Amino acid sequence: MMRPLWTVVVSVGSLVATLAVPPLPAGAGQPGAERQAMAAALDQLVGDGFPGAVAYGRVDGRRWQVAAGVADRATGARARPDDRFRIASNTKAFVSTVLLQLVGEGRLTLDDPVERWLPGVVRRNGNDGSTITVRQVLNHTSGIWDPTGERSFWAPYLDEHDWDRVISPRAVIALAVAHRPDFAPGASWAYSNTNYLLAGLIIEAVTGRDATSEVRRRIVGPLGLSQTSFPVTDPEIHGRHLHGYDLAGRDVTRFSPSYDWAAGAMISTTADLARFHRALFGGRLLAPAQQRELETLVATDDGSDGYGLGVQRRTLPCGGGPTTVWTTDGGGPGFTSLTATSLDNSRQLVLAANVYDIDADARGLSPAPASAGFLAALRSVFCPTD
Repeated sequence: MMRPLWTVVVSVGSLVATLAVPPLPAGAGQPGAERQAMAAALDQLVGDGFPGAVAYGRVDGRRWQVAAGVADRATGARARPDDRFRIASNTKAFVSTVLLQLVGEGRLTLDDPVERWLPGVVRRNGNDGSTITVRQVLNHTSGIWDPTGERSFWAPYLDEHDWDRVISPRAVIALAVAHRPDFAPGASWAYSNTNYLLAGLIIEAVTGRDATSEVRRRIVGPLGLSQTSFPVTDPEIHGRHLHGYDLAGRDVTRFSPSYDWAAGAMISTTADLARFHRALFGGRLLAPAQQRELETLVATDDGSDGYGLGVQRRTLPCGGGPTTVWTTDGGGPGFTSLTATSLDNSRQLVLAANVYDIDADARGLSPAPASAGFLAALRSVFCPTD
């Protein structure tokens, strides 16, 4: 994902919310009403051009899952609530959590320079790892350029149709540091997948084990996320899953995740993502000091309340007054997803739909159909008095 997804899809829905978002059903806030409203929101997403959509909702002790449309346009197989999908940049919260756990264990600090752990990796064309901290990598204030924002980066996939092409994280980083930084470290904010490739390498340098194994050992296993995986080069999604499409309807489900790695290669389900976020924002994965670091915000340029360490805080427009939530999101070949959790961890939404067009995104165009269904789904969970 080259841009924070919220600005691509949810804000578009906000612009037309007064006309396009249907009111919540009568009795909103009563058992079953939230599910009804969420199902209507998913139907709207399908009506607006997504072949299928799946979602998980939780309000206090009530939990439900819904699906709409098709998982596979070729066979007509219906989308199912527990279908897997590529979670793209939702991966970043897993990676930042592992690094924060290592900080809590005293194995590194957030103020360590990148150069300490990755000597010589960020040292070229004005890039200097000795002036960039681990914290700046995690909150996107490093200034390191993101080559995945260029159409040329995607040519092997989009032009040559080499869906299995492996582009290693170090190759992506080499492209990034061949380019001058966007700004001096700490001087501004810019979303860059390169930051989280560096974060993955730092995990490996600190632990002596590969980053994917650390995510599985520290988070996926202990939380029982049985439908969550972290492929490195395997282009397939195994088991029951949504198929992903571009805006022209081409199936792009088969796609090597190698370029994305610690920035966005994970596969999961809405229920597993909800369980992870419930643990993360419930304080079960981090000590209090590291939880505060996770949630310490820096200013962004995308209209959010700010970006923490792999997570973001947003304010939703609700009829009864604005509501603030923690969010992560993801957009990558074929899949659009978002996760939101209330500040008191009592309400959650995880939603995924199966269109994301990398070619359009690289050209600065909207990579997914415009739909107020995203905002409607958020309102169904977080705006009970509307």
